[in-house]
Amino acid sequence: MVHFGLIGARLGHSLSPQIHQLIFKELGVEGTYDLLEIPPEELYASVHELRGKYCGVNVTIPHKINVMAALTTLSMEAQAIGAVNTIHFHNGAIRGYNTDYAGFGRLLENNGIEVQGKSAAVLGTGGVSRAVLQYLIDHGVSKIFLVSRNTQSIAPYMKTLCSSVPTQFVNYVHLERYTGDLLINCTPVGMYPKTDVSPVGLETVEHFETAVDLIYNPSKTLFLQQAEQLGKKAVNGMLMLVAQAVAAEEIWLQREISNDVILKVAAEMEKQL
Repeated sequence: MVHFGLIGARLGHSLSPQIHQLIFKELGVEGTYDLLEIPPEELYASVHELRGKYCGVNVTIPHKINVMAALTTLSMEAQAIGAVNTIHFHNGAIRGYNTDYAGFGRLLENNGIEVQGKSAAVLGTGGVSRAVLQYLIDHGVSKIFLVSRNTQSIAPYMKTLCSSVPTQFVNYVHLERYTGDLLINCTPVGMYPKTDVSPVGLETVEHFETAVDLIYNPSKTLFLQQAEQLGKKAVNGMLMLVAQAVAAEEIWLQREISNDVILKVAAEMEKQL
């Protein structure tokens, strides 16, 4: 029996236990996946204590950045992104990874969405947008619009991250002036239970070819409904959620997992929502 878990705050509605149990079932693995609510002031000590029981844990809000102080090594992606969502306890080491990066990549690949030479507007500047930006940059995006309510509050780190690609820092009102290929929502706007709002209006959605919403509940947000209404490609975040979980399992179990597992588990989770 192998033991895994999720550390964070307010985890009551997390889908991670169901997702990982479905992955275990597909792989024939006997495992547990616990929800571990840890206050910020206890984070460092708790991570070191978990090493005795768990093979690995996922990390979510509000610990993705601060947890790095408790780790012995970081993967290249985690180091570049500046955030960790997966920890592997192995041979005494506490290793940090960012599987949001791989999860976002699988989401695009499985939906036939190209990045090379495309322009992308990224809504939001939180933790997950870091992974999205890094993936876009690494895969040849031609231009980025980084969208924030207040462009003056965009962290210097985010500006440095985007420095290798032509980037415009814009607010939501000014975004209506631009056109592009990908419009990616990395904010919680439109997530259950507040499903009657969208981060942008129809005028903005109309100027982009593909809408990607990292929200997965509801499966069709108002933002994605707007995109479909305008005849655009519309993709939700369930496959990314499952793919980042599978990428974590690959690290923990030290084995490659078929893309078919991602598709099967994502389809099953869609049914449950």
